[in-house]
Amino acid sequence: MPALKRFWTDYPGVYYVESKAIGSKKPEKIYYIKYRKNGKAVEEKAGRQFSDDMTPARAAGLRTRKIEGDIPSNKERREEKNKKKWTIKSLWEEYLKAHPDLKGLKTDKNRFDLYLDASLGNKEPAQIAPLDVDRLRINASKGHKPATVRNILELLRRIVNFGIEKRLAQGPGFRIKLPKVNNLKTEDLTPDQLKALLDAIEKDDHPLAGALLQLALYTGMRRGELLRLKWEDIDFKRGFISIRDPKGRQDQKIPLNDAARRVLQNLPRGESPYVFPGRKGQQRININRPAKKIKDAAGLPKDFRAIHGLRHAYASMLASSGKVDLYTIQKLLTHKSPAMTQRYAHLRDETLHKASSLAVELVTQAIKEKPEEGAIEKVSTPRK
Repeated sequence: MPALKRFWTDYPGVYYVESKAIGSKKPEKIYYIKYRKNGKAVEEKAGRQFSDDMTPARAAGLRTRKIEGDIPSNKERREEKNKKKWTIKSLWEEYLKAHPDLKGLKTDKNRFDLYLDASLGNKEPAQIAPLDVDRLRINASKGHKPATVRNILELLRRIVNFGIEKRLAQGPGFRIKLPKVNNLKTEDLTPDQLKALLDAIEKDDHPLAGALLQLALYTGMRRGELLRLKWEDIDFKRGFISIRDPKGRQDQKIPLNDAARRVLQNLPRGESPYVFPGRKGQQRININRPAKKIKDAAGLPKDFRAIHGLRHAYASMLASSGKVDLYTIQKLLTHKSPAMTQRYAHLRDETLHKASSLAVELVTQAIKEKPEEGAIEKVSTPRK
């Protein structure tokens, strides 16, 4: 097809060609503009005379705005249109690639599939409105605890922040606020409950569950730390347990006390590197069922968490003894900051109050037993 003749207008860089109007045999002018941007020559269509209501003056104005960068060129607009849209779902998939060893991956996947994918999966972060987050929070609140709702919103915020940090997407323009949750639950066991638990462990036939619960009680280790524990992490000679990649992210060491030592020495040691191995010697994923069986056999409260509750019991016993300060408890529990350890402060305070009250009682008793000054002590004489 031969090139159409160009007719230059009185406006610099603006010309037109003559063609037929769309859906008609009537002649129509099609305007084009020429300019340079970033050192490169650009020549593109400005619009049609009738269907786009284009005139030489309007074409010239469009050319000026494109030169100044107010609006993108046609090529830039096409590239932007064809550019991959980073939705919440695609950002989540990219996030998983960047974090293959993500802790709690299975739980996060379930939360994304159940709550985020259907409602926000196809939206870009910049398209999310505060109302969308409110609806997500309300829907997640149906039948779930506040802590679960917080975790779902935290996952959304994590995905959005990942997209912003990697410069893949723009943020929503507002801060995704997480609801405050009072989850500082402190669990404790009475002496009778502790005895019942140890009796249930003694009678249980599972090869590992009872030992794992005992180690949680004697060391205060977390569930994940116990399941990841390897024999190479236990220094029987120096008396230490190395905790790899704990919740605070930095490797820690805690003392290996005599009770924990006995538990570990009585465990069968096979070819697996793990202290509490799973199938085929691989890392065990969970031990919930056998642990719950022991808990139920001991008659412990239904809301008592079989493993994590023993971590709290360990810390509670130390705090209420009055012999261990909170800083030491923080180190034993491998808390990153003292804020988490403060939940046990009231137990130590109660012990201090009792000690203080005892001191007053001792002083009062001493005053009552001391004879008054100037008083003559009566001496009984036997009758003759």
